[in-house]
Amino acid sequence: MIEIEVKLKVLDLKTTRQKLLELGCQIVRDFYREWNALYDFPDGRLARQQEALRLRLAGQKAFITYKGPPQKSRSFKIREEFESEIKSIKDFKKILKKLGLRPVFEYRKKRMLARFDRVRITLDESEVGCFLELEGKRSDIVRLAEKLGYSRRDFIKSDYVQMIMAKRQKAHSS
Repeated sequence: MIEIEVKLKVLDLKTTRQKLLELGCQIVRDFYREWNALYDFPDGRLARQQEALRLRLAGQKAFITYKGPPQKSRSFKIREEFESEIKSIKDFKKILKKLGLRPVFEYRKKRMLARFDRVRITLDESEVGCFLELEGKRSDIVRLAEKLGYSRRDFIKSDYVQMIMAKRQKAHSS
């Protein structure tokens, strides 16, 4: 499947959540904690190829996600993505280790899932701030962003890993 998404910086979760409800968005899952770990081979080949293998624990459910290299786009983050729920995170970590993969980066966030027509919405709080993620068809994303008071100039293509790594590197170099 091809994932098309953008991030939008928001000031706070409460006000943004209320704005989403006023627009008629349906809350699919209210705020919960999420843990994410990226895995790679010791030679870093996935990162070099701009691919990602992510293990995610969202509440009591665990997921493995493969993300392909980003496609060229001025406004949107576009990648091939495959995700599957896994039954045992403990066993899956053992499988990854046996295959030679190791965790290379971890991060946490607080997340809410919502929906507006055909757009999947996440409202996140992470160590780099609060963001809305809009995922769907380009035209639907633009339309919803405009209803929320944003324009294409506000679209952020960076992912959390890039933003968090930059923040952590900046903190270590200070």
